[in-house]
Amino acid sequence: MPTERVLEDFLGTWDIARTVTHDGAPPAQFTGQGTWTAAGDGATYAETGLLQVAGATPMRAERRYRWGPDLAVWFEDGRFFHAVPATGGRAEHWCDPDRYIVNYDFSAWPAFDVTWDVRGPRKDYRMVSRFTRSAGP
Repeated sequence: MPTERVLEDFLGTWDIARTVTHDGAPPAQFTGQGTWTAAGDGATYAETGLLQVAGATPMRAERRYRWGPDLAVWFEDGRFFHAVPATGGRAEHWCDPDRYIVNYDFSAWPAFDVTWDVRGPRKDYRMVSRFTRSAGP
């Protein structure tokens, strides 16, 4: 039986290697760090790094989320995003008219993979992220 992850498992800094593939568009690579910091009964997740789209100038990229003690994830503005399955697996987010399907794979813990498949009238991409514990400060 897979191990159930708890919020404390994620706390700290992780290196991120991400690939984004779009149907009909050049691929993109993101490298950076994500940090889960305890805040109240949950955590704040902050991600920063460099996004390189094939044929374009690299750009800084960042995002932030709030994680609850039950692994529920909210956007910065307080809207619910999705719940991370504690043992890994699938979750969904519907943002009319777009559908976001995510799969969390914790089988190589303490590294883990997060794969998003996003489909909609103007969206069609896959984003695969590998998280590994950061060796740096």
